[in-house]
Amino acid sequence: MKASKLLSQGTWSILASVLHTREPKVSLSSDPVVREYLDVFPNELLGQIPPREIDFTIELEPSTPPISRAPYRMAPAKLKELKVQLQELLDKGFIRPSVSS
Repeated sequence: MKASKLLSQGTWSILASVLHTREPKVSLSSDPVVREYLDVFPNELLGQIPPREIDFTIELEPSTPPISRAPYRMAPAKLKELKVQLQELLDKGFIRPSVSS
């Protein structure tokens, strides 16, 4: 091997090891409940729900301030996955950013 020959001659070397750390992509059809009811779940989501005759709103009292509470903590890996999924849903148009103040 050329590397061992060079090392035996006193050549400087750096050893790097690259690991594949991506988690395998899990499909919805791998879930046992989904597999049992495949005819109920569509392959792709069709988009946002159609417009309704009556828009749902929550009426707020004028003098009531918004509830300010810190969100619950989440493991960094789960938070990263949540952000990826939210961005994917935003890109596909299934959800939209909140415009509430």
